[in-house]
Amino acid sequence: MIKVLLVDDHDLVRMGLGRLLSDADGIEVVGEAESGEEAIKKVKELNPHVVMMDANMPGIGGLEATRRMLRFEPDLKVIALTVHGSEPYPSQFIAAGAMGYLTKGTDIDEMVKAIHSVNRGKLYLAAEVAQQMALSQFSKTEDNPFSTLSEREMQIMLMITRGEKVQAISDKLHLSPKTVNSYRYRLFEKLGVENDVSLTHMALRYKVIEAQ
Repeated sequence: MIKVLLVDDHDLVRMGLGRLLSDADGIEVVGEAESGEEAIKKVKELNPHVVMMDANMPGIGGLEATRRMLRFEPDLKVIALTVHGSEPYPSQFIAAGAMGYLTKGTDIDEMVKAIHSVNRGKLYLAAEVAQQMALSQFSKTEDNPFSTLSEREMQIMLMITRGEKVQAISDKLHLSPKTVNSYRYRLFEKLGVENDVSLTHMALRYKVIEAQ
C-alpha cells in the first residue's frame, strides 16, 4: 500500500482529492497538511511514501518544503500538484528533488498512475508540462522575465506577493533581514519594478500568481 500525504492550503481541494484517491487500488491517504511547515511535521510523524505538494501556500511554500523534507527523508517521493503548468515552476520543483509534476486539471486516473510511477522511482510529468519544459530549452527566456529568477529569488518573490513582510520572511527562511532585502532589491532590478505593489502586478500579468 502506497501511503500518501496531501498538502494544499485549500480544505476543499484536500477533501476532494482525498475522497478520489481513497477509492484507488493500492493507495492510502494517511494525512493532510495546509502549509509547508505542517507538511514537514507530518512527514516525520506519518512516514508517507508519496507527498502531493501544492506550490503556492502561506509560509515557506511548496518548493522550500520539498527541499527541506528531502534533506531528512531522501527516499520520499514528492509530486507537485499545482495550477502552474508553465516554466519556471516545473524545472524548479524537479531541481529541488520532486519526482513528479502535475497540474490541478489532471484527472484522477493520471494522478494514480503518477503516484505508482514515482513510488517505483520513475520521474512523471504531465504531458503538457513535459512539452513546456522541452520547448523552454529552445526558446528565449526573455518571453517570461520570471524565468530568469533563481530558486531562492522565486521563493522570496512569492512570499512578497502574498504580503509577507521582510522580518516574517527572514524568520521562516532562517535568513537575516539584510539578506532578504538584498534578494528583494535584486528582484526589483531583474524584473524592472520599483516596489512590492508593481512586483505583484507583474506577477499577476505573467500568471506567476493567481488573483485572490
